[in-house]
Amino acid sequence: MVKVRAARPAEAEDLTGLVMRSKAHWGYDAAFLAACAPELRIRAGDVTARRVVVAENGRGEVVGVASLEGTPPRAELGLLFVEPSAVGQGVGRLLYRDVLRRAVELGVRRLVIDSDPHATGFYRAMGAVPVAEPAASAASPAASAAEAGGTALVRFEAAPVPLADWARAWTGGGRAVHLGNVGEFNAQFADATLDREQRPAHHYACLAAFYSPYPAALVLPRPVPRGWTELVCRQLGWTGVEVYDGLLDADPGLAEAVRARPALAALLTGSGLPLVPWGRTRAFGRLAGRPWRDGELRYESKSAAHGLFGRILADGGHPGIVLPRQWRVDGRWAAARMLAARTRAGESTVLKSEHGVGGSGTTVLTPARVRAAGGARAVLRRLPRGPLLVEEYVGGAASRGDEGPRDLTYDGFVDEAGRAHEVGGAVMEVADGCYRGATVGPGVVPGWAEKSLTAFGAAVGRELADSGYRGWFDVDFVADGTGRLAPTETNLRLTGPSIAFMVAARLDALRGAGHLVRIADRVELGARLPEAQLDELCAALARGCAELGAVFVPAIPTGAFEPAPWLGVLVAARGREVLDAAEAWVRAEALAVGAMFGPS
Repeated sequence: MVKVRAARPAEAEDLTGLVMRSKAHWGYDAAFLAACAPELRIRAGDVTARRVVVAENGRGEVVGVASLEGTPPRAELGLLFVEPSAVGQGVGRLLYRDVLRRAVELGVRRLVIDSDPHATGFYRAMGAVPVAEPAASAASPAASAAEAGGTALVRFEAAPVPLADWARAWTGGGRAVHLGNVGEFNAQFADATLDREQRPAHHYACLAAFYSPYPAALVLPRPVPRGWTELVCRQLGWTGVEVYDGLLDADPGLAEAVRARPALAALLTGSGLPLVPWGRTRAFGRLAGRPWRDGELRYESKSAAHGLFGRILADGGHPGIVLPRQWRVDGRWAAARMLAARTRAGESTVLKSEHGVGGSGTTVLTPARVRAAGGARAVLRRLPRGPLLVEEYVGGAASRGDEGPRDLTYDGFVDEAGRAHEVGGAVMEVADGCYRGATVGPGVVPGWAEKSLTAFGAAVGRELADSGYRGWFDVDFVADGTGRLAPTETNLRLTGPSIAFMVAARLDALRGAGHLVRIADRVELGARLPEAQLDELCAALARGCAELGAVFVPAIPTGAFEPAPWLGVLVAARGREVLDAAEAWVRAEALAVGAMFGPS
């Protein structure tokens, strides 16, 4: 295993030799290397002054060197060289991330990197951003030789930042144990729209990898591919993540499955690390030693959430928020009569079950759709049994084909002390009432919506805290096309957008600030894949995205083994154009997989 340590002054001469061998690895001639030698030399007195560190392998051999030079808020990556025999083994990645970590500790907010042209792909992949200003002084002999030989250095920059304040508050600033109890959480609500075996829930339990920015252990109901966890750890710079999978055969109660294994339960609960579930359940409370509060999930109910929204708005102070009318109906035929009346009046309607996951139990009905289905009664006959809510449909930008997001969400959480924390806003992709994915990051939420979204979301957080709820929450909105937002529901659990926020926080701390992260719940695959070929595909997608200047992280791998195969994915970049291009490329490559591996 390679580790980073401080260099020693006595190593200066040997480190200079390593630097020169690394530079020669790119095929430079003797004259060029001689011109570079004075600038690349490490003297004994430089080791401390230039903050030089080395990478040392398990045999005690130095296989890389790096330096962090200058004073905050601006510093330079003066050296980053790897022994040629160790190139491609992750040594450069380890050293670069160590430099960024130390830069944060020093208060550096702008890290300048003058890259050898052969290393530009590496720095792009690590998240550094190319800039237009010249890389080296024209008076430098090495710079003059490089310019003459067409090998001028290329300047990059990175913006080192600490882990976001909200992320530190979420797990106390450290690592956590993640419990993928999606099925267990869903089972609390007797949602008739979900299948009895909860197969989708067990796929979505894979998102447990991302319940915080840096897990210590993952606890999962079904087996997951080892290649998947290894790639996720590599992409997000995690080490030492333990995986306990395959704990359930059929029943969705993951917390009880852990308790049924006393040694495992003692290991997880006795680690001193926080236990983070998808959502709170009575069984999780027993596992975590946390008292269950009756009614703490009451605002997971759509009608209860609607009532909460109304009470907040009654107090005033939210002019940018409008609440759609909602009616709870007694029976299916009463709902049919109301739907028929609204259809005759030319009004679109939203039918909702009291509880639903990712839009399950939500049906958007235009008058044309009702008539095409054979009328209101025919529509109701096709819906799952259970209580129904009838709600006004809020028209907006997307319904008119205008530019701008239609579906937004606010994420936050209430800590165990009852303090509400803001995480941020996201734009969701929703099709016919069903969630498909989300994008988070700087500038994602449009300026006209940001103030209203954050103020109302924070107000909901305070009310949830007062009600006794503790944990993650979100508030979903639709835009009405006139500059106002309509809140539609709360989710008292982690969600797809929350996963994107966790990954964005990790990437910002690992690679520098400014990441946009998109989670796509379902990327269709052109073939059903065995595990080895899934690993091969994901590795190829990671390499291809890196070449585009993006980061690819497979989020839900187990869908690849279904008869109609799919993947959940995360894609990150520093600009919307690159993010869109990377997602489109991933989708195209995933569909083309049939040609690579043959028919399913």
